[in-house]
Amino acid sequence: MSLLLAALLGYLLGSVPYGLLLTRAAGLGDIRAIGSGNIGATNVLRTGNKKLAAATLALDVLKGVAALLIARAAWGEDAALVAGFAAMAGHAFPVWLGFKGGKGVATGAGVLLAAAWWLGLVAVLTWAAVFFATRISSAAALATCAIAPIIAFAFGDTRLALFALGLAALITWRHKANIQRLLAGTEPKSSFGSKKA
Repeated sequence: MSLLLAALLGYLLGSVPYGLLLTRAAGLGDIRAIGSGNIGATNVLRTGNKKLAAATLALDVLKGVAALLIARAAWGEDAALVAGFAAMAGHAFPVWLGFKGGKGVATGAGVLLAAAWWLGLVAVLTWAAVFFATRISSAAALATCAIAPIIAFAFGDTRLALFALGLAALITWRHKANIQRLLAGTEPKSSFGSKKA
């Protein structure tokens, strides 16, 4: 029962579409009608409002952190990991939006940081290094997905490595279209952090 409650908690917290709520509150309309149609921070940035994108990023990270930490305090470590993965699923497939949500990168970062701060830090630093080298958010996300499980295995934490692998699989699957564009050389670069933006 505790694992079921953890999954429900994680899903509900993860399913809150902050990108959509913030852009609507700011009078920018439906973020799903802009750019890629995604509800995450990268697409919010396409509105030209960096502060709103940063707020979306922070809130998407925090809902992953909250889901895992609340479940850990209430039901223990196994429930915490279940809640963390469920938060990712909630973000990617929110019932409120017809199961069409975000790609889970920010929420995944929050989940990893809460699960094991050192692995979350590795993930964040990897993402940042690849992003600032390429200016391509999807490339940074996919590189992080490849590295995080390997790092966890290298440190001998099999359960954490399998958890990171599950998160990576979900994020990679949500990036199918991005992968196709990366292979074709047509994936757009982000203006985040650019002096021109």
